[in-house]
Amino acid sequence: MHTLTALRTGALASARRLDLACGLTELPREVFDLADTLEVLNLSGNQLSTLPDDLPRLHRLRVVFCSDNAFTTLPGVLGSCGQLEMIGFKANRISHVPAKSLPPRLRWLILTDNAVETLPGTLGERPRLEKLMLAGNRLAHLPDLSSCGQLALLRLAANRLQTLPDWLLSMPRLAWLALGGNPVFHKLSHNVHRAEFPRISWEDLQIHRVLGEGASGVIHKAEWKKSEQLSTAVAVKLFKGTMTSDGLPDSEMAATLAAAGHPGLVGVEGVVHNPADPTPGLVLPLLDSTFLPLAGPPSFTSCSRDVYPDGFSLPVDKLLTITRSVAGAVAHLHARGLVHGDLYGHNILWNGVDRALLSDFGAASFFDPDDRATGDALQRLEVRAFGCLLEELLAAVDNPDDPRCTLLVGLRDACLQPRVADRPLFSDLAAALATVG
Repeated sequence: MHTLTALRTGALASARRLDLACGLTELPREVFDLADTLEVLNLSGNQLSTLPDDLPRLHRLRVVFCSDNAFTTLPGVLGSCGQLEMIGFKANRISHVPAKSLPPRLRWLILTDNAVETLPGTLGERPRLEKLMLAGNRLAHLPDLSSCGQLALLRLAANRLQTLPDWLLSMPRLAWLALGGNPVFHKLSHNVHRAEFPRISWEDLQIHRVLGEGASGVIHKAEWKKSEQLSTAVAVKLFKGTMTSDGLPDSEMAATLAAAGHPGLVGVEGVVHNPADPTPGLVLPLLDSTFLPLAGPPSFTSCSRDVYPDGFSLPVDKLLTITRSVAGAVAHLHARGLVHGDLYGHNILWNGVDRALLSDFGAASFFDPDDRATGDALQRLEVRAFGCLLEELLAAVDNPDDPRCTLLVGLRDACLQPRVADRPLFSDLAAALATVG
């Protein structure tokens, strides 16, 4: 994090990125001294409600973050910033999004956890739009985005959608979709019977060190005292806040419980019961330390695609182990009326040898199995995510001449074809992968 002193004394001259969180109520004019170099401006965690009209003087600006401020309107001046691609205004009080606020090169828009009721039709005129995060607003309708042919990730959880727009289920590149907590699907999550899972008393859990932290919560290593004589090492996920970038903690809880029962999933031991603290929590199996995320999450540059370590390489046998496990796990979810919504390498835990586990149900959505047309379309949107995963893993294969790769390329292409209705279902993919020698 930078300081105002460093900015004002010229210590940040030629900076390409500026991070300021110091109670700002207006943008310091010294920021414009960086006009010839500044590309990323992070003003999150201040008290801003406006941006200056001459913001376009920052002519190299590509990314603006203003989360956790006091904006009630998305600033119209953003639309005049010619190079601006990424806008993040999470957790403000925004209720109005003017048409003029959307820059022509817009690729990534984050308006999570605001009070937006309507979006301008001009959003559908941004052909580069790839990632749109709108969870936790008041949207009952969406503008027509059918011309946004690059749209790959869409977060609509915890809004007021009574129906899905016709164009949504035929978007050619849409792969990661979150819809939980909307009236159109929310009632389905209440079919999950939490009574089937143990209510584990907080008093029986001894919390140890933090193992990791994600958008929805913090995972701790813990000891579960099952009796006077028996205790088990577990992981405890304690949810944070009431809204995440993907949706509601309650929706994630319901999806995690509904998904349980497949060896390709992380699984769940029970629900934390703590009358003194209503913070929701889950008790999960403690995985061996050899399990690590297969990839890193998307970057500013990659936008909707994962980032793999430099030199990442994979034998075909291990690629098959991973994809068979994941395809089987997702087929299991779909059979239970559930789409994962975030099928990415960074949500696959891989021990490097023989086991891959799909994790993180923060973006999961229930669908009605009796509505065959909607259910099949939602499943086939997720098939594209699997095609992206196959594409990434095939690019890392250490022996691309292996004849099995030809079969895998065929599956990849079937998953990635733009016509959604022509893609296979996960039950087909799991069966096809089982036949690859």
